[in-house]
Amino acid sequence: MSSEPTRPAPVRHQDHGTWLVQFSGRILVVCPRCGGRALVAPLPGLAAPKYFSSLLFQPRRLSCTNCGKAADWTAARRGNGLVGAVPGGTEDPFFRQPLWLQTRCAGRILWAYDEEHIDALAAYVGARLRERHASPTMAMFARLPVWMKSAHRRAEVLAGLATLRALALRSRPAERSDVAHERGDRPRHHGGVLFRGGPY
Repeated sequence: MSSEPTRPAPVRHQDHGTWLVQFSGRILVVCPRCGGRALVAPLPGLAAPKYFSSLLFQPRRLSCTNCGKAADWTAARRGNGLVGAVPGGTEDPFFRQPLWLQTRCAGRILWAYDEEHIDALAAYVGARLRERHASPTMAMFARLPVWMKSAHRRAEVLAGLATLRALALRSRPAERSDVAHERGDRPRHHGGVLFRGGPY
């Protein structure tokens, strides 16, 4: 028997083609009334969508427990079709409110929709081995910016994601990140149903 200690297996991440829209079921945003944390989620009582792309058209409600603000969103109609939301960037794709979960990281802005999104990003960033099992065309991880994928930035990005986790536990206006404001980086609409992964 060898007395040499065994090395732990490298952390492995397997990408099966997760899209950003899959994390749009629950989005933490800055309340347009009080500046505290509000939630954008599908209207209560709706059936779960059969396809995750249907989340782009699903009616939403913005609600704030700090001030009671509430607003509803429905997809606009164009002829016989619906114009869906376009995810990506530092605003939510429905009400165009600044995301609550934003922080400065590596000279850029690191953002996420909610805690599940943070966990998915952390699993990818923290992995030493990354395997892709799907086309990168619309996949979220393949579209992440180079600075987030870099091994040299791993510790910095993971620290930024930990900051976002802490922000997710806060809700008062004074606890908002200093970068959680509109930044003018919203996706460009080209007149149809669009999907853009944004910066990631």
